[in-house]
Amino acid sequence: MTALTRRKLLVAGGAGVGLIVAWAVWPRDYAPNLTAAKGETVFGAWLKIASDGRITVAVPQAEHGQGVWTTLPQIVADELGADWRTVGVEAAPLNPLYANPLAAGTLFAGVFDHVPEAIRREHATRSGLMLTGGSTSVRMFETPLREAGAAARILLCKVAAARWGVDWQTCDTADGFVVNGDRKLRFGDLAVEAAGGEVPDELTLRIGDEGRLSGESLPRLDAPAKVDGSANFAADVRLPDMVFASVRQGPIGDSRLMRVDKAAADRVRGVLSVVENPRWVAAVANNWWAANRALDALAPRFETRGNVIDDASIEAALDAALDGPGTRVAAVGDLSAAFRGARVITAEYRTGLGVHAAIETPSAAAWWHGDRLELWAPTQAPGLLRASAAAAIGVGEAAVTVHPMLIGGSFGAALEHDAAVQAAIIAVAIKRPVSLAWSRAEATMNDRFRAPAKARMTARLASNGAILGWQTKIATPGTGRDLAARLMPHDPLARAALKLPAGGDGYAMAGATPVYRLPAYAIDHHPAEIGVPTGHLRGGAHGYTAFFTECFIDELAHAAGTEAMSFRIGMLGGDARLARCLSTAASLGGWDGGVAGSGQGIACHTLAGSYIAVLAEAHFDDGGRPRVDRIVAAVDCGRQINPDVVRQQIEGGLIFGMAMATGAATGVTRNLADARTFGDLRLPRLSDTPDIIVELVPSAADPGGVSDLGMAAVAPAIANALRAATGVRLRNLPLSAGG
Repeated sequence: MTALTRRKLLVAGGAGVGLIVAWAVWPRDYAPNLTAAKGETVFGAWLKIASDGRITVAVPQAEHGQGVWTTLPQIVADELGADWRTVGVEAAPLNPLYANPLAAGTLFAGVFDHVPEAIRREHATRSGLMLTGGSTSVRMFETPLREAGAAARILLCKVAAARWGVDWQTCDTADGFVVNGDRKLRFGDLAVEAAGGEVPDELTLRIGDEGRLSGESLPRLDAPAKVDGSANFAADVRLPDMVFASVRQGPIGDSRLMRVDKAAADRVRGVLSVVENPRWVAAVANNWWAANRALDALAPRFETRGNVIDDASIEAALDAALDGPGTRVAAVGDLSAAFRGARVITAEYRTGLGVHAAIETPSAAAWWHGDRLELWAPTQAPGLLRASAAAAIGVGEAAVTVHPMLIGGSFGAALEHDAAVQAAIIAVAIKRPVSLAWSRAEATMNDRFRAPAKARMTARLASNGAILGWQTKIATPGTGRDLAARLMPHDPLARAALKLPAGGDGYAMAGATPVYRLPAYAIDHHPAEIGVPTGHLRGGAHGYTAFFTECFIDELAHAAGTEAMSFRIGMLGGDARLARCLSTAASLGGWDGGVAGSGQGIACHTLAGSYIAVLAEAHFDDGGRPRVDRIVAAVDCGRQINPDVVRQQIEGGLIFGMAMATGAATGVTRNLADARTFGDLRLPRLSDTPDIIVELVPSAADPGGVSDLGMAAVAPAIANALRAATGVRLRNLPLSAGG
C-alpha cells in the first residue's frame, strides 16, 4: 500500500484532517482518573489498595466469559506480591491510558494501511479506543500491568524499609505483606504513605518461578458472583421510576418505518408509550413482556428500497466478485511461472452467514437527567458507544457516562451499540429511566453477521508431491471497512482513510496466507457487495480462511498420495512450534493417517501469536447430520498466565467452532434472516458434545492470544474427518450430508 501523504489527506478528508500528522507527534500525557472509595488509595491508573488490605485492579477490557477479569488482575497481583484472596476487579474508566491499538489494528485491519504505524497507534491512544477483541487483552496489557504492580511493590517496600531503617532493596513482598527477614507489614497499613513516593526510572520486575502467581491456575474472580446469581448484567439494572422497552426494526437494507397501529398497542395492558424512529419502533411498558406483546399489536410496516436480498442474490454477488478483479494482499515468488503449462488442482469452498447467537441479547439501560445521560451497557467499545449515543441525542460526549457491564457471551456482538443508542433515544423521549432488551428473534434477524465467503483454491504439485505453486482467491465483503465506517462514523482519520480507494481488506483476509513454506503463492481479495451488514464474530475471518486452507491442504495430500499430517509437517519449513502441535495432537489422538473409513481428520492454524493443531473424529448420523465424536487439540500459546483459563478458552473455542461447522448460520429470504430462535440455528447440545482433550504445550515465548484460537482449526478438522468417514469431500460450511 502507498504511504499516506499530506495531499491524500487533504483530498480525502478536508484540510483539517491534514493536521493529524502534526497532532500525532505532539507530546501528550494523560492523568489517571480512577475513583477511590472510602479507605482506598489510588496507585496510578491500574490499582487501588484499601486500608483493610483489599486490592482492586482496574481492567479496561470487557469480561464476556473469556476470563480477562482474572488473567489481567493476576498479572498485577503477581508483580505486587498480593494475596489472591484479597484481589478484586472493576471496569476501568474511559481514558486514553487504557486504549488498545492492537485490537484496533486487528478489527480495522486494512482501513489504515495508508497511515504510518506510529500515527495509527497514537491515533488509537488519543482517541481513547478502548476495545476488546482479536485475542489482544494479555498481549496488549501485560507490560503496563506488570509495571504497575512492580511500581506499587517498590513504593510499599520503600515505606516499610524507612520504618525499619533498612535498605528498601532488601525488602520483598509476599501474600499481601512487605517482608524483611522475620518482620512484615500489611499493604493496607502502608498504602496511604506509599502512594506519595517516587519510583526509580527503571522498574525491577520479578524473575524466576518461586512464589509466583503468574502461571498458576488461580480461581476466577468473576465465577462466584455468576454462580450465586449476584452478578449484574445490563438487563438486571433497576432505577427509580424505570420502565421497560422492546424494539422492532426494519428488514435488511434501506428500510424505513411507514406506519404503526398505536391504538392497538394502547389496548395491551401495561403499555405506556410508543417511540417511533425512521428505522425502528419501540414499545414502552411497565414490564418487558407487555412491551414485546405491544410490538405485535403495533403491526409495524416498513418500506425497503433497493433490490431484494436473499440467498440467491448473495450467492450471485459472491460469484460475480470471484470472477471479477481482485486485490493482491500477499505474494511470494513467481506464481505465473509455477503455473505456466502445468496441470493444476482446483477446488471451490463456501461459508454462509455466521450468527453470533450470544446468550445475552443486545440490551441497555438509560437514564436521562435533563442535561446528561447515564448508560449501562454490555460493550466491548465503551468510548465508541459513548460517542454514538451522544451524537444520537445531540449532546457532547462529556454529557454521557457509560457504565460497562458484564456481558453474557457476545462473541463480538457487543462491539455494536445499536441497543444502547436506542435506549438513549427512548430515555430522552419519555423522560424516564428505561431498560431496553431485544427479543431473541430481533437479535438474530438484526445481527451483524460473520461475512459469507467463497474461495477458489488452485495449486500445482511436483512429481514428488511437493507444492510448487498456490493461489487463493476469496470473495467476501470488506468487513474491516464496514466496522470502521459503522463504529467510528465521526472519527476524522477513519473518514479520511475510508475515502481513499479501497484495496484488499486486511480483516476480511486475516489468516488466508498459508503457514506453510511455499516457493510461490498469491492471495487475492475479491470484495463482494452482498447488501447484508457484516461484523466481527469470534475468530474473525480465520473462521473461514482456515477452513479453506486446511481442507485444500488435505485434498492436495490425497492427490499426492501422502499421509495428511506428514504432508503438513514436511511443508512447515522448520516451524517447530506448529510441527510440535501437530505431532502432539496426532500422538494423543491415536492418529492412524486418516485412512478411508477411519473418520479421523487433522488441521492446524496459527492466530494472534499462538499455534494449534486439532484432530477430530466424526461421522454422519442416520438423519444425515454430522456428529463429532472426539476432539484432541494441542496448543502452544507461549507463557500461560492462568492455565485453567487458557484451557477453558480453548475448549470453549472448540465447541464454538464445532457449532459454526455444523450450524450457527442463517439464510436470507426477502431481506429477512431465516433464523429466529436457537432451535433454528442447530446449535450443539450437551448430548452432542464430544470427548475433548486439550494439551497445553510448554513454552517460554511471550503470551499469544487464545480466545479465538480454538475455533479456527476445528471446522476443517471435522470436514477432513467426514471425508475419511464417507469418502465424500464437503466444501461448504455449515457441513451437511448434501454438500
